[in-house]
Amino acid sequence: MVMEEMAQPRPAFLLKRGAYDAPIEKVERGVPSALPPMPSEGYPNNRLGFAKWLVNAEHPLTSRVAVNRFWQMLFGEGLVKTTEDFGSQGALPSHPELLDYLAVSFSSGRDGAWDVKAMLKLIVMSATYRQSSKLSTEMQQRDPDNRLLARGPRFRLPAEMIRDQALFVSGLLVEKIGGPPVKPYQPDGLYKDMAILGTGGYDLDKGEGLWRRSLYTYWKRTALSPAMRVFDASAREFCMVRDTRTNTPLQSLDLMNDVTYVEAARMLAQRMLSEGGATPQERLSWAFRLTTSRTPGDRELQALLRNLEKQKASFSQRPQDAAKLLAVGEKRSDEKLNPVELAAYTATASLILNLDEVITKQ
Repeated sequence: MVMEEMAQPRPAFLLKRGAYDAPIEKVERGVPSALPPMPSEGYPNNRLGFAKWLVNAEHPLTSRVAVNRFWQMLFGEGLVKTTEDFGSQGALPSHPELLDYLAVSFSSGRDGAWDVKAMLKLIVMSATYRQSSKLSTEMQQRDPDNRLLARGPRFRLPAEMIRDQALFVSGLLVEKIGGPPVKPYQPDGLYKDMAILGTGGYDLDKGEGLWRRSLYTYWKRTALSPAMRVFDASAREFCMVRDTRTNTPLQSLDLMNDVTYVEAARMLAQRMLSEGGATPQERLSWAFRLTTSRTPGDRELQALLRNLEKQKASFSQRPQDAAKLLAVGEKRSDEKLNPVELAAYTATASLILNLDEVITKQ
C-alpha cells in the first residue's frame, strides 16, 4: 500500500503497443477531460487531491454511481442497468432526470452531503417504492423488467440477508458492531486441503460467533461457503457489483437442512410457544406475521395447522426423532418445554422460513 507520496513523482509514459520497454510520450498526472477539472486551490495534484475531487459536489459521476447502487439494492436493478459501467459501453439511464435529482440530493443535500441513511429514506418513502409488487398479465408483457417503475420491487433477497433474517426472527442474531471475523457453521472438511488459519482447518466458533451478521463471516476467497454459494453470493474472486439470482431446488434443500436454519427454526418455535399466544392458531399467526409482515389468510393458516398436527403425530410416535431434531445447533432449547411439541413447532417453523414470500423482497 502506498501510504506516502514520493518526493519526486516517478515519470510515466505512453507505451508503444503496450510494451513496457518502448516508451513514447511522457504523461503527467490529471483527471479525465470529460469530467470537471480538479480545482487549483486546496486540491494537490496527488492521491489526496484526487480523492477530494472524487467527492466534490461538482463532480457528476461519484454521486450518480452511488445512488444507482442504492437504487439497485432496493429495486433489484439500477436506473442505469449496467451498474458496473457508466461509460460509453454502458446502458443509458431509464430515468435520467430522476438519477440527476437523486445524485444532486446525495452530494449536496440540505440535510447533509453524502448521507446514506437520508438517501435510502428518501427512496423507500417515495410513492414509487411503496407501490404494490403485484404483476398483471398486461404489465408482464409490456414491462417484464419493471423499467417503467409501474410497480413495487420484487426479487429474492441476497444470501447474506436470507441468513441474517432467519437469525433475527429466531432471536439468535447478535447485533454487535465491529470486531474480528467469525466462523459460523460450515460443512466438515470444507477447508481441510487448504493451508489456512495456520492449521489447515476451519475452527468453528463457540457462542456469539455462530450468530453474528453474515458481514463478519470468515471468507476464504475461491472457497465460498456452500450455503452462500447456493444463493448466488460472490466468491470474491473479482469485484461483483450486480447480483445474479437463480432459483434452484438446492436453495430449499439448504433452508430445510442447513444447521443455521434448523437451529433458527427451533428457536423461532420456542418463541412461538413462549411469546406467540395460548393456542396453535395464535402462535402460527404470530410467526407468519413476524416472518412475512402480514397476517395469514384462512387457507394459509389451515394449511399450517394441518402440518403442525401431522408433525405432532409423527414425533409422538417417534420421540427419538424429536430429540435428534432438537439437538441440532449449539444453542440449547428451554428444557421446560415439551420436546415433542417443540419439535413439531420446529418443523412447521422451518416450513414458514422456507416460504417464497419470506426469502423474497416484495
